[in-house]
Amino acid sequence: MPKPLIIDEPYPTTEGICPDAYSLRIISPAYASSESELNAILQYIYHSFFFEKQGYEDIANTLTGIAIAEMRHLDLLGATILALGAAPVYARYPATGFNFYSTKYVSYSCTLKNMLEDDIRGERHAISAYENMIKCLKNAQVKAIITRILDDEKLHLAKLEEILKDFKC
Repeated sequence: MPKPLIIDEPYPTTEGICPDAYSLRIISPAYASSESELNAILQYIYHSFFFEKQGYEDIANTLTGIAIAEMRHLDLLGATILALGAAPVYARYPATGFNFYSTKYVSYSCTLKNMLEDDIRGERHAISAYENMIKCLKNAQVKAIITRILDDEKLHLAKLEEILKDFKC
């Protein structure tokens, strides 16, 4: 079983976080939307199947390792959403229960190269979104959680870019 692709730093806890509608609204899209951790998990697992089938087991394992890291992020975001005062339902804004997540957001590319390019695009978008969240957040504890997740996303991007550079399709 592949190991999660994460930096060697602990994740902050959600202990002591109080309800905070402002922070909740800022971080919620990262949980379950078209640009979310949930979407990333499903997409990486989907793509890993194709790489494994084509004999690229190392790449498939890397994608699975990234998916496992994204699962940790989803878990941490869900706990944070709960601490901030909402049920962590799979919706863009859990507090309202609207805009439920759909698997239509997963990239179903047809070539391995396109899959890698879509994964890179997703990581770039995640990095940008997390950087914007950090700029807007006032809650230091929530900001620390998002910053820690961002560090993993930067690692994912670097690894994916390295794979694409060396990929012979």
